[in-house]
Amino acid sequence: LVGLKVDQRALALRKRGLDVRHVGEIGLGAATDEAIVVEAASSESVIVTLDADFHSLIAVSGKLAPSAIRIRQEGLRAEALAALIERVLAKADAALGKGALVTVTERSLRIHPLPVVKT
Repeated sequence: LVGLKVDQRALALRKRGLDVRHVGEIGLGAATDEAIVVEAASSESVIVTLDADFHSLIAVSGKLAPSAIRIRQEGLRAEALAALIERVLAKADAALGKGALVTVTERSLRIHPLPVVKT
């Protein structure tokens, strides 16, 4: 992956050697979700979030980028989140590089290739 954009706990991920930028660090702290999606696509980054809105915005766009990882586990401390993201990347890195929406729960990891096609 070229880089990740996370909405929290960036420091723990950096300590693990990941290229991470918090939205606030790149001037998008008060930006709309749409603006964050545009920036992530243009910088070939992956969005990491607890927010379902990013998956929805990307899915309806019909585009191949950006990829996003939605963490559906609240209350994770920084180190636990970093470890979880490392496990997700180990399993989904290739898909994320091609364009994918990844959803992670305590019990599962789902990968939906982009663009999302309605059947």
